Amino acid sequence: MLHPSYSDLMKVVNQDVEEGATKIVNSRYSIVLATAKRARQLIDGEMPLVDTKPGEKPLSIAIDELNNAKLKIIAEDTEE
Repeated sequence: MLHPSYSDLMKVVNQDVEEGATKIVNSRYSIVLATAKRARQLIDGEMPLVDTKPGEKPLSIAIDELNNAKLKIIAEDTEE
């Protein structure tokens, strides 16, 4: 089981959004994409933004970074 849960991660990401404003993350899919992208960055040599344990996997580190508000998810602008 994933700890923290998807709903907990969405609350952390959306905590700075004013009431009535569009949320940054609306679905688990967005959380999965963000953590997967960060995990790929860690695999490619980026330094973790949180303390890690020996042998901790990149995805676990990415989730921990997101949960500790060390990462900020920015919605992509769509140009038509």
